[in-house]
Amino acid sequence: MIKWNKQFKYPASTRTMVDGKRVYSINGEALPSVTTILQATETEEKRKILEAWKQRVGAETADRIRDQAAARGSVLHRIVENYITDTRHLDLTDLGQEAHKMADILIESAIDGRLSEVYGVEPYLAYQGLFAGQTDLIGIHDGKVTVCDHKNSNKPKKKEWLHDSYRIQLAAYALAFEDMFGEHIPRGVNFIVTKDMYYQEFSWEGEEFRQAKYDWLRRVDKYYNELGKNEAK
Repeated sequence: MIKWNKQFKYPASTRTMVDGKRVYSINGEALPSVTTILQATETEEKRKILEAWKQRVGAETADRIRDQAAARGSVLHRIVENYITDTRHLDLTDLGQEAHKMADILIESAIDGRLSEVYGVEPYLAYQGLFAGQTDLIGIHDGKVTVCDHKNSNKPKKKEWLHDSYRIQLAAYALAFEDMFGEHIPRGVNFIVTKDMYYQEFSWEGEEFRQAKYDWLRRVDKYYNELGKNEAK
């Protein structure tokens, strides 16, 4: 049995695209999403790696791979969410059946026997005046307050590949929760299942997660500095 902690009241939100950027209308503010800030502040090296991959596989193939992963991930998220909330979701499409198998692996590996208390599932979070987003899960995981993110992947990952993306994405959600409720989140975890049914888990805590929060705030500062320069032109 998973305990539900009802003390955290999350705001309602609407999500829209403005000039190709995801924006949340939350608590009376229109705030850029965490993913918008991540994309806008990517390093030149990362952009070149992505562009080289697109050229190698072809634009059409790259778009198809991206879209399939996004669709599969949406179904996987819904299945895991419904499992935690004790509801059910059944998708009998080929993509859905694949996502169900991946979700079963994630649930068995990451949720059962490890998630003891839920603070929120798919909650909207906002850091006042700066950014907003929606994470997959916040609660007591392995005995610690943790922000969790479920991922699907075409291939296995290495932790060092994730420092500039998944790590600071989790830090962003943790900071927003802390700003909203005043409760510290010391740990972030990524649960990843590949389409070949390989499970991976990467946790960030202690000094590593504290540094991730500083790194994220630097990215936010960079985003608003660049935004100000563009508006001044």
